[in-house]
Amino acid sequence: MARAADEPGAPVPAPRRRVAVFGGSFNPPHVAHVLAAVYVLSTEPVDEVLVVPVYRHPFAKELAPFEDRLAMCDLAFAWIPRVRVSTVERELGGESLTLRTLEHLAAEHPDWSMRLLLGADVIADLSKWHRFDRIEEIAPPLFVGRAGVTTEDAPEPMLPKISSTEVRDAIGCGKIERVKKLVPREVLAYAAERGLYRRS
Repeated sequence: MARAADEPGAPVPAPRRRVAVFGGSFNPPHVAHVLAAVYVLSTEPVDEVLVVPVYRHPFAKELAPFEDRLAMCDLAFAWIPRVRVSTVERELGGESLTLRTLEHLAAEHPDWSMRLLLGADVIADLSKWHRFDRIEEIAPPLFVGRAGVTTEDAPEPMLPKISSTEVRDAIGCGKIERVKKLVPREVLAYAAERGLYRRS
């Protein structure tokens, strides 16, 4: 006996939307972040990259205000087709946890098939993550190699090595020339105008 889905006129299930969830501090977003999104869209079976700036860092790192990082993400990624910046972690509030965010997205979008986009530099820290085993079930990771990362199982480097700390220090000291090839120009202009990362 034919299954209902095989019968003439039976509705064909819509294909699931393949979304790579790209979370991070983006403090500020730099060109390696931009290249990661483009690389994954170019090489993986992904329909969309969802950029998710953290609201409050789980390891208590000091961050620029969320609204500023959100605005800088818009400036860095808005020009790329099939990349969207999300405010989901602001809506959830409190400390940002990857598992909570992915569970929320999965509940809100049951038609999504998710992957978690990660730079290879985080591989060594995954043991510190809350329930990474469950994260892998919901959104199997897509690791992108980064220059200078020699961790076992790290993929071939595809991204340049850029230190966010050095970028913030340069912006804070007004030494924009040092990082003008490392950070999207509109992001640099925004950070300078807003006085972000200035040393007290």
